[in-house]
Amino acid sequence: MVELKRFGVSIEEDLLDKFDRLIKKHGYENRCEALRDLMREALVEEAWDGNAETVGTVTLVYDHHDPGLEGRLTDVQHDYHEVVVSGMHSHLNHRDCLEVVILRGRAKVIKELANKLISAKGVKHGQLVMSAAGKALG
Repeated sequence: MVELKRFGVSIEEDLLDKFDRLIKKHGYENRCEALRDLMREALVEEAWDGNAETVGTVTLVYDHHDPGLEGRLTDVQHDYHEVVVSGMHSHLNHRDCLEVVILRGRAKVIKELANKLISAKGVKHGQLVMSAAGKALG
């Protein structure tokens, strides 16, 4: 079992009231759990420097009737085959598709690939979500 450490925090009452409302809205049982999550999030973001091993997903929504778009997206992924772990393709309606690409590698390379996919002409919406590869999560 992991040893827990206690520490005190001095904070303005207004800020604490806002924080308490926020953690209640998000379903936290107590301040400790919320603070731990905030700390982990900050550590994960810190791990996103250019050399850190990270994981992420790129989510894309696009019109599959756009001539050549699927091929261009596939070509970009093949150019970065060393960081592409897996992909999932789903049909949203008659025209639109959702594609999720799972990535693992150096943060700089993941961001570079994500930018190429998201900025591809014909992509309606794209988003990169990154996390640490485990080490920064504690």
